Amino acid sequence: MSDRATGPAAEPTTVEEVYAILLSRAPENKMEPRLAPLFRAMHVLGEPNRAFPIIHITGTNGKTSTARMIEAGLRAHGLRTGRYTSPHLARVTERISLDGAPVPDATFVRIWNEITPYLAIVDAELEAADEPRLTYFECVTILGFAVFADEPVDVAVIEVGLGGITDATNVGDGAVSVVTPISLDHTDLLGDTVEDIAREKAGIIKRGGFLVSAAQPRGAAQVLLEKAREVGVPHRFEGVEFGVESRSLAVGGQLVTVRGLAGRYEDLAVPLHGAHQAENAAVAVAALEAFLGGGERELSIDLLREGFAEVSSPGRLETVRTSPTIIVDAAHNPDGIRVSAQALKEAFDFSTLVIVLGVLREKDAEEILRTLEEEFADERVEYCFTQSASPRAIPAEELAELALDLGFDEDAVHVEEKLDDAIAYAVERADATEDFAGGVLITGSITVVGEARTLLGKDAS
Repeated sequence: MSDRATGPAAEPTTVEEVYAILLSRAPENKMEPRLAPLFRAMHVLGEPNRAFPIIHITGTNGKTSTARMIEAGLRAHGLRTGRYTSPHLARVTERISLDGAPVPDATFVRIWNEITPYLAIVDAELEAADEPRLTYFECVTILGFAVFADEPVDVAVIEVGLGGITDATNVGDGAVSVVTPISLDHTDLLGDTVEDIAREKAGIIKRGGFLVSAAQPRGAAQVLLEKAREVGVPHRFEGVEFGVESRSLAVGGQLVTVRGLAGRYEDLAVPLHGAHQAENAAVAVAALEAFLGGGERELSIDLLREGFAEVSSPGRLETVRTSPTIIVDAAHNPDGIRVSAQALKEAFDFSTLVIVLGVLREKDAEEILRTLEEEFADERVEYCFTQSASPRAIPAEELAELALDLGFDEDAVHVEEKLDDAIAYAVERADATEDFAGGVLITGSITVVGEARTLLGKDAS
């Protein structure tokens, strides 16, 4: 066996080896509220953050779906795209996409090995200053910028990891800053009012850019408006300058008519379920108008239809199996659960729904349960509480006890610690319905959804 294969300085040769190195750093939920090390990394790497224009996306819910719609529209217009989103469902390469597909393994590994010496420079400087070295998320973000610069891409659609002001992605300046709906989440880090959270997210709005915002709570909208005026950028809000005119159910999704900033776009086929996805589509259209024509030039309806027809959003009300129908949905906060529940009731007609639920410790499990009970109060629902493999997962038994304390029907509550056992139980219960119209919803955390998709043989793309 060669020294290269066994020595401490051996370069990783697979994505799995790189991922192990990343996991040895501070974990994703321990993001550092800082930007100086990221700017330092960009400097030593030759500023890949300035190698391409950026559409920068923040918000509480809907970021990834909106990013995918924007990306699809850009690709339909003939642009080579990069897309950076988080977290991933199955493999870390999903976070860095080129032209709509996860970065090839060989490119991921090659660019990682190329930037490793430069990351070591920044790590050494941080350690000398008695500061934590670059975290998992910071390193993946740097890698994403480096990949996009190396390709190179014509435009990158970059999703914030957390907040905005000090998020690692904020080393890039958005030509268009997009803010999806803001609600209470990560309150321990971002603040416990929508105004506080909006101030964090407004940090991505930069001079020379263009703000496109979803409809927001009044206080959040005011914060975003004040920031846009402070830095002197055009600002457009859903419900004021653009929005959804109409929507109707269609096979596999919906038909949506959008009033944009510069045009009206009829009957866009959006292959995703729910009013919230129609609203995400309207935000995506406005962002495309802002980026491609400064908000003043109408888009080609044919190109827009072509792009949107190709949109997918794995893990977002995604049907992964039929007979019985199994749906996975990465709703992980009360507002996400609410809009997903409403979309599911609109798009599917289950006589019995078995909900497989797993929640991470940092989430508001009690409010998630209250929301589920409220939204499905008039439906026949059973619950199977479980947990993902994440060390941050709330134990299944603890979730069930919380549900019973909140008044859930004891006969409708079941516990399976292992996710595969939970899925098997839910399928058995859904199959037991006399009318064969039972369904399964797996939700509550992205880790549960990601593991479920793997168990059910789905690949993320």
